[in-house]
Amino acid sequence: MRQNPSFTLADIAEMRRVIEQNPWATIVSATDEGQVASHYVLMLDEDRDDLTIVAHVGRPDDLIHGLGERELLAVFQGPHGYVSPGWYGTDVKAVPTWNYTAVHLSGVPEILSAEENLRVLDRLVERFEGRMPDPRLMWERPNDEAFVQRLAAGTVGFRLTPTRVVAKRKLSQNKDAATVENIIAELQGDGVYASPALAAEMRRAQEARPGRSL
Repeated sequence: MRQNPSFTLADIAEMRRVIEQNPWATIVSATDEGQVASHYVLMLDEDRDDLTIVAHVGRPDDLIHGLGERELLAVFQGPHGYVSPGWYGTDVKAVPTWNYTAVHLSGVPEILSAEENLRVLDRLVERFEGRMPDPRLMWERPNDEAFVQRLAAGTVGFRLTPTRVVAKRKLSQNKDAATVENIIAELQGDGVYASPALAAEMRRAQEARPGRSL
């Protein structure tokens, strides 16, 4: 991802927020046969306060990615959407663009032990299933230990402490305040490109600009 000083996201707390709110990510590896990409839920390591993430892949994706042997790129994508040149004003020369937030983490992952992997799987189920009105957690009946252990054996857990981080939020920060407000209003409306989530992300970026606080 090409970086631009105007759109650089360097705040670790903000990067953690993007990861936490957008856990469905893409992992990419370069192999002897070419690049390979997979899609998995990745979570922040609850025992760390940095950008370390934990996850699992299903076998044989661990071999396909060379997990633990090669650099892995994890791509998190936040709210994104189309911005029409018509939102800049009728007398302004402009072309369409796409606003977005993204965080890229790279490094060689550490393979988790079977016990650690089981804890990560348990936490993963609890995080999402726990929101259901009648949650079916991993260790609850009709599941039994043999069933859970068999499923876990088909996965490989990993922890990635990134050695390279590239994060970007391209949210019209290079536009004047009035134009940004108009774009936010359009995104909050009921038009074909409405996106309340992107509007909220733009508002957050505006409030984080120098001289303002979140």
